[in-house]
Amino acid sequence: GYEFKIVDMLITNFHLPKSSLLMLVSAFIGRERMMSLYQHAIKNKYRFFSYGDAMLLERQ
Repeated sequence: GYEFKIVDMLITNFHLPKSSLLMLVSAFIGRERMMSLYQHAIKNKYRFFSYGDAMLLERQ
């Protein structure tokens, strides 16, 4: 049979609220952890959307 491959890490940027990509991040690392990361990003004036800052996420 087919051997499924699952990713453990994801490189992405900071997405805009209510976007499907934000849902992807939430599904990957969990809503609570995502909210904590986004609060940190806002507090530290990270840039969002297509030309903004990037992050490397690791599943736990």
